[in-house]
Amino acid sequence: MPDTNLHISHDTDSSQPNISRIILAITGGIAAYKSAYLARLLIKSGYDVRVIMTQGAMEFITPLTLQALTGNLVHSELLDEQAEAGMGHIELAKWADFIVIAPATANTLARLASGMADDLLTTVCLATTAPILIAPAMNQQMWANKAVQANVLRLQDYGYHLIEPDSGEQACGDVGAGRLPEPEALLAHIQYHIKRYSMPQTLAGKHVVITAGATLEAIDPVRYLSNHSTGKMGFALARACRDAGATVTLIAGHVHLPTPFAVNRINVTSAENMLEVAQKVTHHTENPVDIFIATAAVADYRTREAAPQKIKKTQSAMTLELVKNPDILATISQQHPEIFMVGFAAETQDVEKYAHGKLVAKNLDMIACNDVSRSDIGFASDNNAMTVFFADKYQQQPVHLSKASKNEIAQQLVVLISQKK
Repeated sequence: MPDTNLHISHDTDSSQPNISRIILAITGGIAAYKSAYLARLLIKSGYDVRVIMTQGAMEFITPLTLQALTGNLVHSELLDEQAEAGMGHIELAKWADFIVIAPATANTLARLASGMADDLLTTVCLATTAPILIAPAMNQQMWANKAVQANVLRLQDYGYHLIEPDSGEQACGDVGAGRLPEPEALLAHIQYHIKRYSMPQTLAGKHVVITAGATLEAIDPVRYLSNHSTGKMGFALARACRDAGATVTLIAGHVHLPTPFAVNRINVTSAENMLEVAQKVTHHTENPVDIFIATAAVADYRTREAAPQKIKKTQSAMTLELVKNPDILATISQQHPEIFMVGFAAETQDVEKYAHGKLVAKNLDMIACNDVSRSDIGFASDNNAMTVFFADKYQQQPVHLSKASKNEIAQQLVVLISQKK
């Protein structure tokens, strides 16, 4: 059966906006100093940034600072003759692909919730069709006030998106919720929301569980059996599924990677531990699993019994008695035939033969197979190339994914999964 090549354009849905122009609105609070660094991070990430500052904001940080960081004039006046001659408040509202208000004071939240349009920021917010993301920052007692919380709920009803404030010590000396998150965290929030608007939400409403990384099978308290998996492919899939609108649970073995933003990560060690967690997650009736993707490189064997103390090097040779580990993917597939099951096969020979055998034996819907004997892809590499096989019921020929970054491969796999699920 011949392979078919998959070529995916990033503009697969013409109705999805290409978000590149961001208005960063800064209101009057001590946290405004963080917005300067945020502006720089947005510029470095490739966005075109225009800044709106309220009168209060300019008491804490100067427009010149933001102008120098963004390379663009700062907007502050609703009726600015110079601005009206070029980009007035309506033009500014139309220009924006995305608006971020950080920090957003209690006063700003109240005025936005009331639909006021008495300054440049509130007028632009009423006049724009762009998504608006607000990052409140204020004293912890103010944040807890019922009036503030009511305004937040009203804004969310209006379609505003919220970045919850952090907890911790505040400039006033109080401790509690109300701190503006650090600029790097704000950037992660912004990019997450932008991707939700700019990418097709083909997995919206789906709960995806992904296993990733290597398992560790203890020999004694300091030694273990494992493999070369880094978890990069699984983590890339977690981000791609998240960006496609899914709720993602990532069951991670032995990996040294940061948790993808807005992904629920559960750390495990051994194959038995991974199976236990996978069963618990898939049995959870309040949050049923729709898709299970097994990218983890699970050790095939473990020692029959791990030594309770470190084994001393007293002999020239040592024999370990190994027993077979449980097959996580086959077990979950058998227990939950309603879940769309995706397997991965890392092979060094007869790739198609072994992949098809696993597809049938484990009752999978889809399996992605790569040749790890190639030095340019697979374990530890940032790139991959795969052939994807499907269960006979789909009447789908194998699809070949040419060598690309693991992030790109992950996005292509999500397209294939969403077409079948």
